[in-house]
Amino acid sequence: MFEDACNAYLSASIIGRARREKKISVQYQNPRDFVDNKWGKAKSLRDRPATKWRRVDERPYGGGPGMVIAAMPIVRAVEKSLKNVGRRTSYMKKLVIIWFSPSGKQFTNKDADKLTKYSDVVLVCGRYEGIDERAKKILKTLATGSPARRVRVKEFAVGEAVYTGGEVPALAVVDAVTRRLPGVLGKDASVEERRIASSAVYTRPETILYKSKKYKVPKVLQTGHHAKIDKWRNKS
Repeated sequence: MFEDACNAYLSASIIGRARREKKISVQYQNPRDFVDNKWGKAKSLRDRPATKWRRVDERPYGGGPGMVIAAMPIVRAVEKSLKNVGRRTSYMKKLVIIWFSPSGKQFTNKDADKLTKYSDVVLVCGRYEGIDERAKKILKTLATGSPARRVRVKEFAVGEAVYTGGEVPALAVVDAVTRRLPGVLGKDASVEERRIASSAVYTRPETILYKSKKYKVPKVLQTGHHAKIDKWRNKS
């Protein structure tokens, strides 16, 4: 629902370059475009002013604070994404739908590596108190009902914190997966997790003077002795 918040990050730096070089493609489906309720339905998807404030949320059953995103706008948005995939790729391509939840499996580098094997990844970004649980059930049914398309549904949590919306976790997934694609970082060795890397890194100048105190680069990094440097990096 907040394309601008995502696009600013996805248009900058390494990810932005990957998009310009067509190593990845990012498309958005706004659930508001798929709402049909008592507030009225827009005449067309181009009628953005009419669709901007069309509500996708309702009060939760059983009471409680906040609002819950209705199931069907999410389902229809995902269906549109899958339909767009079908137009431009073989039906035998691997597709995956990712549902974000604080209770999901923690997203890791291994998961990012696995996602590079999929031709298309659909990221479902919730908001408010969450998405009506029936949307997830329908999407799983949709996936199992299309064996030729090999659609999978995975549920992830990105970090242990709870965020305002799914945009931040989605951006993290796009970033982690994109940087693993061939040619995005220039060299495969640039992916830190695939080499010996320390959390402590240094660059020039060799000595920094700040308030009469000197801060120096560790001598081992200046030796050029790769075995000793690797040993230091493993410890730090």
